[in-house]
Amino acid sequence: MELLSATLARVKPSPTIAVTTKAAELKAAGRDIIGLGAGEPDFDTPQNIKDAAVAAIAAGKTKYTAVDGIAELKQAICAKLKRDNGLDYTPAQVSVGTGGKQILYNALMATMNPGEEVVIPAPYWVSYPDMVLLAGGTPVIATATLEDDFKLTPAALEAAITPKTKWFIFNSPSNPTGAGYSREELKGLTDVLLRHPHVWVMSDDMYEHLAYDGFEFCTPAEVEPQLYDRTLTVNGVSKAYAMTGWRIGYAAGPEKLIGAMRKIQSQSTSNPCTISQWAAVEALNGTQDYIAPNNEMFVRRRNLVVEMLNEIDGVICPTPEGAFYVYPSIAGLIGKTSAAGTKITDDETFAAALLEETGVAVVFGAAFGLSPNFRVSYATTDKALKEACTRIQSFCAGLT
Repeated sequence: MELLSATLARVKPSPTIAVTTKAAELKAAGRDIIGLGAGEPDFDTPQNIKDAAVAAIAAGKTKYTAVDGIAELKQAICAKLKRDNGLDYTPAQVSVGTGGKQILYNALMATMNPGEEVVIPAPYWVSYPDMVLLAGGTPVIATATLEDDFKLTPAALEAAITPKTKWFIFNSPSNPTGAGYSREELKGLTDVLLRHPHVWVMSDDMYEHLAYDGFEFCTPAEVEPQLYDRTLTVNGVSKAYAMTGWRIGYAAGPEKLIGAMRKIQSQSTSNPCTISQWAAVEALNGTQDYIAPNNEMFVRRRNLVVEMLNEIDGVICPTPEGAFYVYPSIAGLIGKTSAAGTKITDDETFAAALLEETGVAVVFGAAFGLSPNFRVSYATTDKALKEACTRIQSFCAGLT
């Protein structure tokens, strides 16, 4: 009898984690490595949030909690959604999980049946398709091209929807491109969804507060209130509050869906870390004053990377509206050979050669469903970014 599940053969490990792990191994072996693969801010968690966690420990708030979150955190989430997004939810409509990834996974596991489809715009966060497969569903990829600024058009969404479609996954600002949808652009998509009442909307708003150059974030249920009853609005504290390791994500949606997600979580992890929950209460209720200064640093880093990458012949690097990624095209480099003799046949060979020959770790575009590109996370120091981009420039200049 085979030990491993047949389901496991349908999914692959996270490529972003694989790149980060490989870079760490090379660094430990003595190589001079600059890792641009990790999707997390390099800022420390703000002091008021750390203090709240310490206070929770001192107060003995270290026991099991309700499966999907303490009442205080659910109330803070409701207040945040009202304050920032104009959305009214009750605590019974809120689920808190161990990171946004668990929230998305719970929702898919609680709703998908064999043969049902999920429309996912590409480029996509690497975990979306694999989570759909694990839940027994079928990912349907709808491509958002460089020419459309990596934003899905209403026509492309319409073409991807079938009678079998259960969910549409939406992410803005986007991982991996940083592309952010304006209210008008999102309204074009919600108009399509109104014509298909069987399709639910899973909006991944994790990068909501990382928005630049006057870009104004909006979320589907806010833009089109008629979608409220079939939308799961997902968010978390990882990115804006530099709390990636605290592992707190949350979602708000219809009570029936939230109850089903709670049932899944009750038989997997049960409650998220109690201390992290109390820290998240402070993150949402406390001062937000550090977000704007942090974003100013991100804008400076983004501009540095975009400018240096666009100086390379054969590379096109759009300027994103948010998040902390750029997603340059290397279409002009395919078919060339590196100084060490590697033929650049696709973005995966490009990324592998770049790491081996220069010590710069990036994630290849095929992992995100659109090639030939690569993703750079600019959530690191200006010095490291400048050195990394200088190495990328030299590597590309050596291609023949």
